[in-house]
Amino acid sequence: MRTFELTYPHSMMLNELPETVTAIGFFDGIHKGHQKVIQTAVKEAKDKGMESAVITFYPHPTVVLKKDIQHVKYLTPLREKQEILQKLEVDRLYIIEFNHELASLSPQEFVDHFLIGLHIKHMVAGFDFSYGHKGKGNMETIQEHADGAFTVTQVDKVLLNEEKISSTKVRSLMREGQMNKVTELLGRPLSVTGIVVKGDQRGRTIGYPTANIAVSDKALLPMIGVYAVKVLYKNEVYEGMASLGFKPTFTDQIEEPVLEVNIFDYNNDLYGEELRVEWHAFIREEKKFSGVEELVHEIAKDETEVRTYFNS
Repeated sequence: MRTFELTYPHSMMLNELPETVTAIGFFDGIHKGHQKVIQTAVKEAKDKGMESAVITFYPHPTVVLKKDIQHVKYLTPLREKQEILQKLEVDRLYIIEFNHELASLSPQEFVDHFLIGLHIKHMVAGFDFSYGHKGKGNMETIQEHADGAFTVTQVDKVLLNEEKISSTKVRSLMREGQMNKVTELLGRPLSVTGIVVKGDQRGRTIGYPTANIAVSDKALLPMIGVYAVKVLYKNEVYEGMASLGFKPTFTDQIEEPVLEVNIFDYNNDLYGEELRVEWHAFIREEKKFSGVEELVHEIAKDETEVRTYFNS
């Protein structure tokens, strides 16, 4: 998959671009609804003998349009989004910088520059896709703005248990720790990637060594607590348990949650290594214990519960 980062106005030459079938949207999380849009474009491209493409945007529009929001956390930060799109067999990825200039384009200007101007011959989008200044362009106006330059497929909402699958719903479930349901909506476990850094090394002294993982501040994390997780490292998959929280038993000085993972049956040094953590199941809320003995007793119960979960 080739990736192109564009700003308005882009300088790509139409006669140097292949004709494509393109899925367009923000696609945060790339849940099953997004996947249907993207897979529809990939299949249509193969049927037409064209390349498939995805147009997405960065950063999230709310960062630009709402003055009170300076920072947005993503279900799939850009790198994770690119990796998932690669697996979905997308040929080209256009990442358009969302800024005030882009937001001020009329719907027709947007279509002329970023759809017709990128040699798109067929566009696929969800029923609720909008474009142009204040989102005035939508799936009811797109044919008019295309003016015969490309054709359009609209993908209707995708339901699970009679409820629309959406990034908003995924975020809501994460806040509740309902990772099994998150997995259902995404079609895969939600994951987060980070580098192992030195922590206080207390885990070693109590028989549960942990990898302290520094996660990007752009990644959305689930509710505070203990989780059953899988850890992906150098093409190997390990089971383990993760603590996401503030370590209240030992300190009240931590302002941002810390992610620590105890990888079952693994004792090698991981400092400086990159790990991917998959969230599989919420086990319990974070607690403040009276001391180390009570904490170790609870961790042993957590381990039993997590091992049982993965073996069931």
